[in-house]
Amino acid sequence: MKKLFFSCMLVGSVLISGATLAQSDYPTLSQLEQRLQKIGASPNASLEKLAQTPGGKSIWALKIGTDNLDEKPAIAVVGGVEGYHVLSVELATQFAERLVDENSEALEKTTFYIFPNMSPDAYEQYHSNLKYERRGNAALVDHDRDGTPGDNGYTDLNGDGYITWMRVEDPMGEYVVSKEDERILVKADRSKGEAGKYAVYKESKDEDQDGQFAEDLKEGIAFNKSLTYKFPVFEPLAGDIAVSQPESRALLDYLFEQWNIFAFITFSPANNLSSPLKYNAQNARKRVVTSILQKDEAINAMVSDLYKSTVSQKAFQQTNQGTDGDFFQWAYFHFARLSFSTPGYWVPEFKGKSNKEANYLAWADSLGWNDVFVPWTEISHPDFPGKKVEVGGIKPFVMANPPYDKVEEIAEEHADFILKLAEMQPNLEVQNLKIESIGNGLTRISLDLFNNAPLPTHSEMGERSRWLRKIRVDLDAGEDRLISGEKMQLIDSIGAYEKVSLSWMIRGKGDVSFKAGAAHAGFVNATFKL
Repeated sequence: MKKLFFSCMLVGSVLISGATLAQSDYPTLSQLEQRLQKIGASPNASLEKLAQTPGGKSIWALKIGTDNLDEKPAIAVVGGVEGYHVLSVELATQFAERLVDENSEALEKTTFYIFPNMSPDAYEQYHSNLKYERRGNAALVDHDRDGTPGDNGYTDLNGDGYITWMRVEDPMGEYVVSKEDERILVKADRSKGEAGKYAVYKESKDEDQDGQFAEDLKEGIAFNKSLTYKFPVFEPLAGDIAVSQPESRALLDYLFEQWNIFAFITFSPANNLSSPLKYNAQNARKRVVTSILQKDEAINAMVSDLYKSTVSQKAFQQTNQGTDGDFFQWAYFHFARLSFSTPGYWVPEFKGKSNKEANYLAWADSLGWNDVFVPWTEISHPDFPGKKVEVGGIKPFVMANPPYDKVEEIAEEHADFILKLAEMQPNLEVQNLKIESIGNGLTRISLDLFNNAPLPTHSEMGERSRWLRKIRVDLDAGEDRLISGEKMQLIDSIGAYEKVSLSWMIRGKGDVSFKAGAAHAGFVNATFKL
């Protein structure tokens, strides 16, 4: 039986204690904050406010673990990198709830940093009276650079509370009705001599009379388009410079202090778990590396197999392996950690439906869902006099986010995956220890420093970038007792199930202390009695 995570909930303005009522929709920001405060009050968790968004919303960080949290390997889990991906916030939050409720054993060897929602300004649009898939925060930005910020956004032309699409009959248009589903428009195939019939725009007006539609949205910078890796200069929603917003700045400042993170799990449209990244030798040799490195490709493939064996849903048409300025790629290419991303949810594949939208509608039809599509309805549009203009299309949010009653099962499987990944973390051990007297009051200490884990201590990108701290080995024998061997030495990396052999020669009797490791790989301590 699946566990209920709410001992009380709000119904209207009534608080029902001990209720077993299930929430019927994704939570509001205030409901989320109540849950985060409850997690933060748990014995093994702390909650910290990192920043306040331009819209006055809080960016929260959860730190969950036991004992020396900063000296144990850690996994960072990030949700809400895209504001319209409300599922991602719930997956991160429910993972935190499971950790504090059920997984004290996992917390003994792994620290978890959880950032539930990096786009609260945009997330709020899900619960607004006007619903559309928003990415940007509440900063005032002049996206079309005409001197007036936000002067040409969306307009609810049919008054239904949703921003969908408008199609305009136009012989010079690029779109035709899909053969797979007459509700869907697809680009005309010019290679087959197919003529277009419609021009397609997001539901809007040309408020500034510049011939463009919805090019200056009433929203600011998108978190997932404003990071430093391949920053998309001069593109809308990216900003003028990378990491320009309180949200992104606060997160990166926080992460740069956390040396113990060895891997990231980002819930986002990018997906290298169902479809692992492929190594490209030419791109890997560039000054600005744009390919996963060869050893990391093998790790990605191994973790992908783990994901696919743990998560029951199978990906459909998931070829998005990162976009310019996104967080998932930043975590690997610029922060040099193992970085994994998944949307967490896909619509099942329907036979004969190659188009993503047609496939979704076939699935919705099979379940009897009648409220996911706005039927095409003719309107009078001031910018298209004498032309037939219709508004309609798939409603916002429904393709990227499942109904809320499906979320618990999805969250449970993804929590299982993250915990299995934690079990693979680097694990340093001392093996084959030998303490040998070699005469004249001298003792030789030899040992193998062994990484007893399927993951290496460093990603190949971490080795190459020199950003991750190396494995440091310290031997303290006291003053003038070390005859040979290094008192302190650095090891670039120790591969999966690989060892590094070490030896020292010590004069005299007494205790010798040994410590080896790095925050992201863990530490091993020992005392040798001579």
